Amino acid sequence: MKTAIRKKGLLAGVLALVILASCATVTRVPITGRKQRLSVTNEQMLSLSTTQYKEYLGSAKKSTNATNAALVQRVGKKLADAVISYLMNNGYANEANYYAWEFNLVQNTSVNAFCMPGGKIVVYEGMLAVTQDEPSLAIVLGHEIAHAVAKHSAEQLSKQKNQSIITSLGSSILAAKVGEETANMATSLASTGLTFLNAHYSRDNESEADHMGLIFAAMAGYDPNTAITFWQRMSKASGGKQAGVLQSYLSSHPSDAKRISDIQRWLPEAMKYYTGTK
Repeated sequence: MKTAIRKKGLLAGVLALVILASCATVTRVPITGRKQRLSVTNEQMLSLSTTQYKEYLGSAKKSTNATNAALVQRVGKKLADAVISYLMNNGYANEANYYAWEFNLVQNTSVNAFCMPGGKIVVYEGMLAVTQDEPSLAIVLGHEIAHAVAKHSAEQLSKQKNQSIITSLGSSILAAKVGEETANMATSLASTGLTFLNAHYSRDNESEADHMGLIFAAMAGYDPNTAITFWQRMSKASGGKQAGVLQSYLSSHPSDAKRISDIQRWLPEAMKYYTGTK
C-alpha cells in the first residue's frame, strides 16, 4: 500500500512538473540577459494591473502641486521613450506594445514609489523630499520602470502559481489549477498577498531593478552618477535604519551600503549609454 501511494505521489509530482514546464514561457530580461520562466501572460498581468490601478486611483488623492506632478510626468515620459526605443531596437519589439505608461504623483508623505505591470507608475510626494532634483527622480523612476520591464510581478506570481500546483498533487485539483484563467488569478493574488500596490520582490529582483534602472536613466539623458548621491541621501534620511517612513520602501531591498557598492560597480556600463541631457 505504501509503495503504491509513493508511486502515485511520484507520478503526480512528475505530472505537475511536466505541465508546469509545458505551460511556462522562457524569456530573457532586457539589459541583464537573465533567463526567467513565466507561466502567466502579458495580457493576464495587464488585465489585473489595470483593474487594481483604477481601484487605487479611485481612493488615492492626486497631488495638487501642479509643478511637481508635471515633473513626474515629464521625467517618466523621457524614461519611457528611452526604454521603448531600446526595446524596439534590441529584439523586444513585440514587448514594446505591452506598455501603456501612466505617471501620477499622489498625496502621501511616505518615501515610496511603485510601478504596476504595463507601466502604471505612482510616486508619493514624500519621495520628492529625498530626490530633491530631476536626475535623482529619474533614478527612482528608472528603478520602478525596470520592475515592469523585467516582469518581476509576473515572475513572483508564476512562482506562487507553480508552488500551488506542486503542492496540490491530486490529479483533479491539479487539472483545475492548470485551467485557471485571469479571473481566478485575481483570487490567487488576494489569497497570497501579492498585490501590485505593495509588491515585495526578492532582493535579487531589487538589485536587478537598480541595475536596469541606472541604465534606463542614462539612456534618457540623466547622469547615472546621480544615483550615488541620491542613495547617500536615502541612507541619511533613514538614519542608517530601515524603519519609520522609509520602511515600506527599504524593508525588502538591499542595504544602502550594498546598493551604493553595486551601483559603483555598474557605473562604467551605465556611462556607455549616457550622452548628456536630452
